[in-house]
Amino acid sequence: MTTPASERPPFLRELDTLVRARYPLLYLVTWEEQRLDALLGDLARSHGKDLLEWTATRGLRSLTGTLKVPSEETLEPARALVAIHRLTNPALVLLKDFHRHLDDPVTVRALRELGFHLKTQFTTAIVVAPTLKLPEELEKDVSVVDVPLPTKGDLLSLLKDIARVVTKNKRATVELSRAQAEALVSAAHGLTLSEAENAFAKAIAQDNRLDASDLKLILDEKSQVVRKSGLLEYHAADQSLADVGGLTHLKRWLERRADAFSDDARAFGLPAPKGLLLLGVQGCGKSLTARAIATTWRMPLLRLDMGRIYSGLIGSSEENLRRAIRIVESLAPTVLWVDEIEKGLAGAGGGANDSGVSARVFGTLLTWLQEKTAPVFVVATANRIDTLPPELLRKGRFDDIFFIDLPTSAELREIFALQLTRRGRAPGNYPLEALATRCEGFSGAEVEQVVVSALAEAFADRTELAARHLEAAIDETLPLSVTMAEDIARLRDWARQRTRPAS
Repeated sequence: MTTPASERPPFLRELDTLVRARYPLLYLVTWEEQRLDALLGDLARSHGKDLLEWTATRGLRSLTGTLKVPSEETLEPARALVAIHRLTNPALVLLKDFHRHLDDPVTVRALRELGFHLKTQFTTAIVVAPTLKLPEELEKDVSVVDVPLPTKGDLLSLLKDIARVVTKNKRATVELSRAQAEALVSAAHGLTLSEAENAFAKAIAQDNRLDASDLKLILDEKSQVVRKSGLLEYHAADQSLADVGGLTHLKRWLERRADAFSDDARAFGLPAPKGLLLLGVQGCGKSLTARAIATTWRMPLLRLDMGRIYSGLIGSSEENLRRAIRIVESLAPTVLWVDEIEKGLAGAGGGANDSGVSARVFGTLLTWLQEKTAPVFVVATANRIDTLPPELLRKGRFDDIFFIDLPTSAELREIFALQLTRRGRAPGNYPLEALATRCEGFSGAEVEQVVVSALAEAFADRTELAARHLEAAIDETLPLSVTMAEDIARLRDWARQRTRPAS
């Protein structure tokens, strides 16, 4: 049975238009070959065409009709393209993993010639690959379509099918309310159908049950997607805003927007928050705040390392960033933490001798920050403002820019209390006021290290932590406010008229 065009997903409707317009060469970016086979089989039937595939192991073969050319004669890519050239029946031909052969000039030339020929035919050749890799010769001949990951509706249908099968065969017990099923589907959103099926199967195999307690397992499987990408890191959201000392203005800003990603907010006309740029002195809580946002808003936290984006291959850096963005958006809603963004954008102004790679990566990032519609809250942190391109600071990229300065005396007391409590000590047993005064000019990270050093000394003395241990550790610490006094003064002067104070 053929799915009506109106019920097809948007990318498939676009593909249908391209096929009807007789575009000769298409490039579909996807990991999901099996899902694509089913979708394109339906599309081929609707157009009265055969569906064929080529792989390096099986050659050219038909999936829906009869192919006269023996598959073993078409294992070589160039020969397969010649065989497609000779097809007489209209067809959709899937060239799987064909991007691996596009560094061969003979194959590239054969594909270009096939494209010229197919312009007058009713056959479309479709490269299917998990990543976009096009030589310059093909850039004007090939149309690229990104195949999105399954929708929540697709995943819900999969979950219902699995639940129906295991219940019918009495292999497991399924206890899910509609709300719990939707929670599992939301947790699986961003996985391929195959990955989601494996995750649901693993949840069932663990205890022969499928229920709300499997939510964590599904989220753990989701983190595998991030790890396998090699471009992003998945961070457990285990610290809240209560673990952040001071920063009252910034905390209030975040707390007031805690529900801004909800459907009620959309109905109210409020767009989803874009993100924050946090500037400030090293060790004053920028990274901790990024982690705390994810916990407070109950969203996964992904960290983008700009250093991993850059590659030695021309064009690979831009594609790496686009791939990272696709993964982030597929896992939305999420918090994306871009740590020390200024290091990743060094040379974006064109001064670096990198053939313009930094400028192109920066342009891709800027465009996404400005135009993204997926619920991804970007938290970018920076220690140095002199290397930040001015375009990044323009309104519209971020909702706001906060400056995180060295903690005040009151904030130092709060940080001391938090650090002592975290390590099993009652803050009331220590002279916090005197310690804070003694620590004037220290960052939050330096206060933490003071407590750790004092604990080490107390442990070595085989005695309980006392104020004298803390005072000694303070006296032995030379803070950044002394060693980098000029840099901090310059940073404060720049931020005074351009940013909001976090405290």
